[in-house]
Amino acid sequence: MENSKKPDGWWEAIKFAAVLAVIIIPFRMYIAQPFIVHGQSMDNTFHENDYLIIDEISYLLHDPERGEVIVFKNPVNHSQYFIKRVIGLPGETVSVQNGVTIIIKKDGSQLKLNEPYLGSENNLSAFRKLGPNEYFAMGDNRAVSWDSRFWGVLPRDLIKGRALLRLFPPKSIAYLPGEIKYVNLR
Repeated sequence: MENSKKPDGWWEAIKFAAVLAVIIIPFRMYIAQPFIVHGQSMDNTFHENDYLIIDEISYLLHDPERGEVIVFKNPVNHSQYFIKRVIGLPGETVSVQNGVTIIIKKDGSQLKLNEPYLGSENNLSAFRKLGPNEYFAMGDNRAVSWDSRFWGVLPRDLIKGRALLRLFPPKSIAYLPGEIKYVNLR
């Protein structure tokens, strides 16, 4: 009878953990990352403690588009992350007056945004001309959102990624949650 040696259980567990780390750590650091919503700035689209997966790789292939929900570093305090909606794109002018958002595109045409997702509005006005690699982002709950109306333009290099999946709460699971395509109303 041949004396066969059984593999050590601990050694197998260590090898399995190492392989897992080689796969999961780069995936989490460079491709997708979890994000938990804090605050009310995106009500009614997202709520406190919604659990999202952020796609970090798409914006290496293309630029953010109007209507996408993005996660980015706070332009004033880079240790914080915000979640907002892309409203204005590079080279455009954004005008917000009396709860109405108008985009003046690079070609001079105008787009009045239909924003059915708004949790609340306020009468705060803003007017911003965006330069290259600058975006204008606002929360859906405008009455409480601290966004581009206050701190100005969002530099492209502060954008971490876009909301890819909402995993919690289970009744609200969604792919590209909150994303909207705008139709030119003017």
